[in-house]
Amino acid sequence: MKISNNWLKDFIKTELKTERIGEFLTDIGLEVEGIEKFESIKGSLEGIVVGKVLTCEKHPNADKLKKTTVDVGNGKILNIVCGAPNVEAGQTVPVAVVGTKIYDKTGSFFEIKEAKIRGEVSQGMICAEDELGLSDDHGGIMVLNEEKFEVGKNFADYFEIANDEVIEIGLTPNRTDAMSHYGVARDLHAYLSTNKQKSEFEKVSSVALNNEGTNDFKLVVEDAELCPRYIGAVIENVKVTDSPAWLKDRLKAIGLSPINNVVDITNYILHGFGQPLHAFDADKITDKTVKVGTVKEGTKFTTLDGVERTLNGSEIMIKDGKDNPMCIAGVFGGANSGVSAETKTIFLESAYFNPVAVRKGAKFHGLNTDASFRFERGVDPNITRTAITHAIKLIQELAEGKLVGDLLEEYPKKIEDNYVIIRFSKIEQILGTKIHREKVKEILKALDIQVLNEIQNGLEISVPAYRADVTREIDVIEEILRIYGYNKIDAPQKISFTPVKLNAKDQDELENSWARTLQSLGFNEVMNNSLTAVKDETDAVKLLNPLSNDLAFMRKSLLEGLLQNTIYNINRKNQDIKFFEFGKIYHKREKYEERKQLAILVSGREVAENWLQPKSATNFYYLKAYVKVLLEKLAIDYKEVALSDERFSDALSYEVNGKTLVRIGKVSAQMLKDFDIDQECFYAEIELEFAQELRVENDLKFIDIPKFNKIRRDLALLIDKNVNYEDLYQAAKKNKSPYIKNINLFDVYEGKNLPEGKKSYAMSFELLNEEKTLEEKEIATVMDSLIKSFQKEFNAELRG
Repeated sequence: MKISNNWLKDFIKTELKTERIGEFLTDIGLEVEGIEKFESIKGSLEGIVVGKVLTCEKHPNADKLKKTTVDVGNGKILNIVCGAPNVEAGQTVPVAVVGTKIYDKTGSFFEIKEAKIRGEVSQGMICAEDELGLSDDHGGIMVLNEEKFEVGKNFADYFEIANDEVIEIGLTPNRTDAMSHYGVARDLHAYLSTNKQKSEFEKVSSVALNNEGTNDFKLVVEDAELCPRYIGAVIENVKVTDSPAWLKDRLKAIGLSPINNVVDITNYILHGFGQPLHAFDADKITDKTVKVGTVKEGTKFTTLDGVERTLNGSEIMIKDGKDNPMCIAGVFGGANSGVSAETKTIFLESAYFNPVAVRKGAKFHGLNTDASFRFERGVDPNITRTAITHAIKLIQELAEGKLVGDLLEEYPKKIEDNYVIIRFSKIEQILGTKIHREKVKEILKALDIQVLNEIQNGLEISVPAYRADVTREIDVIEEILRIYGYNKIDAPQKISFTPVKLNAKDQDELENSWARTLQSLGFNEVMNNSLTAVKDETDAVKLLNPLSNDLAFMRKSLLEGLLQNTIYNINRKNQDIKFFEFGKIYHKREKYEERKQLAILVSGREVAENWLQPKSATNFYYLKAYVKVLLEKLAIDYKEVALSDERFSDALSYEVNGKTLVRIGKVSAQMLKDFDIDQECFYAEIELEFAQELRVENDLKFIDIPKFNKIRRDLALLIDKNVNYEDLYQAAKKNKSPYIKNINLFDVYEGKNLPEGKKSYAMSFELLNEEKTLEEKEIATVMDSLIKSFQKEFNAELRG
């Protein structure tokens, strides 16, 4: 947001330099990002003098150029080569002497130098209006009235050139109260007045207006919830024309282009007071009736940009007497009711619209205007009359308008200030230092916060309605600190530390733990929109009022989002993918279901290309290993079960007590085709709520290193191809021996030298007796027991 220093000083009187004002604004949270100089005429016409053309003759070496001599005063005659068709002897003209900088519209410049043009010396330039920044006219040189302009005088002496310093503020969205010059001045005065800095500030108020006769317009607010306050004025005999220089300069200083006096006045009030206004052509308002309400869903409406829009029926609309829409209230005007050069009578609007309704309307239509930006965050409901009276006063002065009758107003229920209780003990607790009670009250008064009552250890206060973001005790404490000064809070001399025991039942801690683990393993976390489009609407949750067809449903799975991330990266030559995402999925079955999951996707190479390791593509077991690392944190036993899921070509689920905890598999070729992915992807999803239920207490447990060595024994089993490792693992787990501590599959072989329909699994078993060294006889007993169970259940054979 840009703030003109000259404009700011209309509201606050201070002798501070602009740089110092910028420092103070930053101190109070209105962060200044830069200060720029503004000149209404770039370069301020420096180096331009009034000259008189003494002679003008054809250039000897160029048909379209002329050779002139020009008197620029003080007895100095310049030779100037000029290409303008209208240059003649005897003219009084503006002359740029050597060293003058000539600026174009972009702010770039070139410097006038003495040079030879086609063999003739030229010691300056006779200027056209556009070269001086006075207009866009480049039809010829600017010819001056010799009676008004004296030869040798500085050309700038005949103009009022505005010079200003513009402060660029990076305003946070909650500070609607500071989205104007008045608001910034009010905030700055609060700081200066409580920090021994001299300044004068006076609250703005309505101005007295001269009106004539009565108007027969009617105002109807159909829903006071949508529009708590509305003020309108009828102004006749308006002459729509250019704005005066001072108004143009104010707007140009903050980056706005002047349009005409009426529009410029509304913009001036918007950026001066923070109150958006809107002007209608009163002659186009049917039945001289202005209504505020809604229209039927599906109604067509053409906005000022010429776009025909379909209304959804929830927008706040300004309508005429026959309910024809004229404006999306607080957002954008209509093409058929706006002010034009032919407008003679205007209906001027100043209102307070429901912020939520304005925000929904603006988002639905994809519109973001200066007005909607303010209305949807909450403007000051009590400045509407002040703003419109100042605007009318300017229209009377600059457009010769006549106010007809009284202002029309609907304000059935006043918007009350916010009531808050603050405690001095809480202020001290938050700030870490004690601020004297009288100082607190001084700051509150400067912030326009009224102390209603002093209570034990606190204050009952009333926060003005224009501070819609200050509703809680902590908000008020933040305001006190902001004005008191962050730099006045001493840093503590001691650092206190209280160790925190992580709660094993805290799901956030589980998510953070898993996220840290995955990040340490080279994964990147992604976050996708939970709104999406779906091919199959079965059991999908559809939004009642979607922003678009592409965002009409709640997602049924996290896989699609990760696949979109994958193809986005592949298209940018990042083909080695390791992604994870925490997110919710939604289904509509007998009732609405909402579950939170951790999703993991891998694709491409296992490790980045390097000289030491051969290229190795990710696979199902690669992902399975990562999932196992995460599940080890739960200290649970689970069972692997074959899974049929159309998203996968091959898949497993991990079950605990018959309930699914994990789904893991190879993404189907059809899904990859849908996303134009031509490399294999492997995907896993973990049910977070269920994982949290299974999680054990995270107490530290110390276990001695075993006194006796573990014994490892391997078995190579020849089994049918349809037997899974999980089946063998579960069979081994059933073994009653207390000595089996760990079971692992370390080799799988299918191919030559094996009977048809067979495969080989090589498994290792770690055995330990914590009381003594295992004897070979005991080891043999355990291994024989395992072999017999494998032979009995799976018809397994030992391989040599």
